[in-house]
Amino acid sequence: MSGLKRAVGLGLLLALSGTALAKEPPQKPWNVVVILVDDLGATDLGCTGSRFYETPHIDRLASQGMRFTQGYAACTVCSPTRAALLTGKYPARLHLTDWIPGHVRPRAKLRIPDWRMYLPLEELTLAERLHEAGYATAHVGKWHLGDPPYFPQHQGFDLNIGGTQWGSPGSYFWPYGKADRRVPLEGGHEGEYLTDRLTDEAMKFITANKGKPFFLYFAHYAVHTPLQAKEQLVRYYEKKLAEANARGDNLNGQQCPVYAAMIHSLDQSVGRILETLDSLQLTERTIVIFTSDNGGLVLPACQKRPVTHNIGLRAGKGSAYEGGVRVPWIIRWPGVTAPGSVSHQPIMTIDLYPTVLDMLGLADDPSHHSDGMSVANVLRGEGSLPDRALFWHYPHYHPGGATPYSAVRHGDWKYIHFYEDNHGELYNLKDDPQESQDLTDRFPQKAAQLRAVLEKWLKEVDAQLPTPNPDYQPE
Repeated sequence: MSGLKRAVGLGLLLALSGTALAKEPPQKPWNVVVILVDDLGATDLGCTGSRFYETPHIDRLASQGMRFTQGYAACTVCSPTRAALLTGKYPARLHLTDWIPGHVRPRAKLRIPDWRMYLPLEELTLAERLHEAGYATAHVGKWHLGDPPYFPQHQGFDLNIGGTQWGSPGSYFWPYGKADRRVPLEGGHEGEYLTDRLTDEAMKFITANKGKPFFLYFAHYAVHTPLQAKEQLVRYYEKKLAEANARGDNLNGQQCPVYAAMIHSLDQSVGRILETLDSLQLTERTIVIFTSDNGGLVLPACQKRPVTHNIGLRAGKGSAYEGGVRVPWIIRWPGVTAPGSVSHQPIMTIDLYPTVLDMLGLADDPSHHSDGMSVANVLRGEGSLPDRALFWHYPHYHPGGATPYSAVRHGDWKYIHFYEDNHGELYNLKDDPQESQDLTDRFPQKAAQLRAVLEKWLKEVDAQLPTPNPDYQPE
């Protein structure tokens, strides 16, 4: 751990309800497994509405815990969400607001701010807080939060397996890319698949630490591009697609066999992690959290077809709309959360940090600011979250065509401000989750109110804003 990090040395306490007390004596604290998927859309699971992708193990996890229907990523792209997960802070506050190293358009109408391309060592991470409390900590998979000085081993993790500065693998098959850009895993073999190998490593960590509390942050590279999957699974989904088309089935635009096969392998990975916990008799004292870093990719990267379709939502990864930020959220807290429960409370990546500490009965460092809110009481079935607004800030251009924006959701209302032409859009997500009807003209006072809330927040977090570009050249 870096000397720049703050240590607080607080003792480990248990969060005990009456049910948890019977199952969890004080000498057996909770373990924590966080599974973060890359680019998995809100409706890319069987339990969230897909008719094409098969996810029985993730569906089983949902049936054993709580699924959030209005779960959000902290950003529409990956690196900022990862930073928010580990710190509990909005990406705008961290000045880490795009995927690293980002997308540059030197002749665009706006000049993007000089943003931060790493997670500062001064930031207290969830891994550090749990390490201080006596947890074994491991990062497995994608890191994407800066160059080697900012790698996981300097951010509170005892182990860093597979994490680099890169946001995608050179290949999903061994040796996982070329020398200048590959996932650093040794001892592989021809045909070895990255999702499987990372799962092997995660299982080894769990097994090695079965006798003490552990925190596993398993951040899959999947299902990010490049679209590569096991051939037998691709053939399976090609056949399934052909049969569905012959019957005239409506697959809601989800029709990429390779992507389906990648999700299949991801689901098998989750199943193997759950089976490992079962076999080691750790299930009843292990919290499992499953989510994604942003919405599903809808660009035509699958044989000129969209990679996926975020059913019932507008657009996808990189976008200001719900398809870009709405993601799966599943939390299993054995003996506490009612199996198969569903919450419609809006939650976000920033909530994970305070929620985990609350579930474990741990206090945060008094000097650490978290923008998030614990949802532990919701998981306990003890009520709803206090009224609050959720915010997004993306002062960048995305390769998919999205332009700089900021947004706020409060209650059922969502307001988006686009910086290129300074126009706003207002939607009622309860009535119009597809964001098809801009209500700015019908409800100008509501739009003005939310814009004021958004502008106040931008100042509070010292958000970096785009500025006019003197080199602008209209296309």
